[in-house]
Amino acid sequence: MEKDTTIRRIKSLHGRQNNVSENKNDSQDQCGINGCSEVKKKPEVSLYLLHEGVGVALVTVFILVLWGVVHLSLQQLVIGKSTGEFNAIRARKHLERITSVGPRPTGSPENEILTVNFLLEQIEHIKADSASGPNSVTVDVQRPTGSFSIDFLGGFTSYYDRVSNIAVRLEPKAGAQHLMLANCHFDSVANSPGASDDAVSCAVMLEVLHSLANLSTPLRHGVVFLFNGAEENVLQASHGFITQHPWAKQVRAFINLEAAGVGGKEVVFQTGPENPWLVQAYVHAAKHPFASVVGQEVFQSGVIPSDTDFRIYRDFGNIPGIDLAFIENGFLYHTKYDTSDRILTDSIQRAGDNILAVLKHLVMSEELADSSEYRHGNMVFFDLLGMVVVAYPARVGTIINYMTAMATFLYLFKKCSHPSNVGGRYIKELVYATAVVILSWLVTLLTVLIIALVVSLTGRSMFWYNDFYTCIFMYGSAATGTMVLIHTLAKNLYYGLHFIYLARSTKWLLAGLGTVFTVFLVLVLCGMFFPYTADPSGPRPKRVFLQHTTRTFHGLDGQVKSRDSGLWINSFDYTGMQHITPIIPEINDTIRTSCQEDRPFCGYPWFLPVKFLVKKNWYLPAPEVFPRSPIEFQVLSKEQTKWGTVKITFEVKGPSHMSLYLRPHQGASLSSWSFGDGVPQYHLAGEYFIFYSHGLDAPAWNFWFEIQDPSGPEGIISVAISSHYFFGEDQRTVQLEDMLKRFPKWAFPSSWVSTYHMYRY
Repeated sequence: MEKDTTIRRIKSLHGRQNNVSENKNDSQDQCGINGCSEVKKKPEVSLYLLHEGVGVALVTVFILVLWGVVHLSLQQLVIGKSTGEFNAIRARKHLERITSVGPRPTGSPENEILTVNFLLEQIEHIKADSASGPNSVTVDVQRPTGSFSIDFLGGFTSYYDRVSNIAVRLEPKAGAQHLMLANCHFDSVANSPGASDDAVSCAVMLEVLHSLANLSTPLRHGVVFLFNGAEENVLQASHGFITQHPWAKQVRAFINLEAAGVGGKEVVFQTGPENPWLVQAYVHAAKHPFASVVGQEVFQSGVIPSDTDFRIYRDFGNIPGIDLAFIENGFLYHTKYDTSDRILTDSIQRAGDNILAVLKHLVMSEELADSSEYRHGNMVFFDLLGMVVVAYPARVGTIINYMTAMATFLYLFKKCSHPSNVGGRYIKELVYATAVVILSWLVTLLTVLIIALVVSLTGRSMFWYNDFYTCIFMYGSAATGTMVLIHTLAKNLYYGLHFIYLARSTKWLLAGLGTVFTVFLVLVLCGMFFPYTADPSGPRPKRVFLQHTTRTFHGLDGQVKSRDSGLWINSFDYTGMQHITPIIPEINDTIRTSCQEDRPFCGYPWFLPVKFLVKKNWYLPAPEVFPRSPIEFQVLSKEQTKWGTVKITFEVKGPSHMSLYLRPHQGASLSSWSFGDGVPQYHLAGEYFIFYSHGLDAPAWNFWFEIQDPSGPEGIISVAISSHYFFGEDQRTVQLEDMLKRFPKWAFPSSWVSTYHMYRY
């Protein structure tokens, strides 16, 4: 057998040599006849490919280096040595003093008295220290009343009464015609100290005011530092300033300081509208730049259900500005963990250095005096690892895009017109390549969605919340493996298709990715990664709203038709109560609520119009609540107008936060009301939501509306009002306190007392 096999191999080799010799002779004969040059062989592509292990190692090293550089950039808060113009230590003391009073919801003594008095005291010190300098400081405490409609959260109307603004005007002693505006807010949401959102910004502004006021040279233009006390009430105080304060008419541009996280770097995530000179000022002056136009596109798209005072100054003041926000540790935003000790001094230093430098640049600039001349044009901007900002006009970006497209088409045309493109071979390969790329994207997306569905169906949603890198390993390996597999199959099935491959083979890469994915998927499905933690070094709390409420429903005759009380629970993430139920068995799916469509906003005391965002709610029966300051709601008049409508006037007395819901019955429609510009603005569901808040010593709330009367048997409109007790003795009940004690440490239940009253007319 061995000899026979050897003979066959020799014959086979001899045959191949003869064939090669014949082919070579034929080729030479053809060249001799046609006068062609020597045929050049195309080198084997495989000669230029790396071994699979080397290719994987190179890609891995590249990813690790990139991750390391980005991580280091985010951790490096202050670049270089500070100039000493901004004192972060003093700013930190301001921050600690503001947050020491606890949560500061609008209307509370902590917000309206303690914080206002502290800010005024510090401003007076600054005014006295700088009295002999070339600039003057003027202080004005404003308590505006007004209303407006806004297309945020589906659209609603806001009404405010005597909220607090502290406006400080810094200008040359000779006066200034043009003003910059720097804005922060010192109020906080209920149950949160609000250190990052937004006490630290006000602390930074106090110190920036101190630095500018003590300059030895006069400013060219003036600056208004606005400390507003009602931003968390959906941007009310800023509206009161920009629409009513006499200084507002001189404001040419603004800088808004906000937060969507706790500490870290403050990022420029909104600018404009238009006015590229503002971006250029930031690029030129900022000491530690951090900016991204991508953030602007995402934020202004409405994908994120949040907004800032930037919208108010832009839409109601028609002035351009820069919006900055702290974005690190978004897990802690609007929770009890938003404390001053989580904000590093270096974070305060970089924010102060940046704001001071940019403001100083703007108040000395020519553009501020005639900003309309530099108005037109948008900017594309982004930073490179926090070292420098790249910014160029959007039209330049458009030109670059067109040039790239033209170069691509010219290249394709040249390839298509090449003699080697016999029978449209290149076009076919291009179409195949494009189809494979698109197919790989779609299959990868479908694969990831299927995995996410499996994870959700097995009750393991949000495992990534506390284990981000687990998410990267599981979904990343699945996505990468799927894409590599699609391209590998395409390469094997269609040899003429050319892709850029680093390695000669992908089998070990696919095996490795498959192993990583399988291991992490099994660990996730086995429940090894719990979504939440109360670890002080990095808490990841579950957010829950908990209201102890009493609901009262009146009929057309004004008599009470039904009344109930309970703990109304809203879960603000996908897991609902699945992790709470084992700890508090009473909160289970048997008490899940459903929307009662015939009642305004489903018959529940929504603080904001977010019922379309929060689908999972529970209502656990509990004793009736008896606030010491109960709501007083009455109809002052109901009359028929000469143009055929019914005008109803109301008076309400209640706590600092109330929500009014209007639901016209079938065939009826609101024609006018006393809010905003007089034109009713409705919510997505066809209902009307009016958000109300007041500061100290506010009078009774009077309002009216006119409605077309269809004379139906069920009346023409359902009116409901809810009261929300966010502070003081009325904020808690015994039942509420007992329930709060039963929640696990890794949960953050923001709680308060509320009432809901519904009437039909």
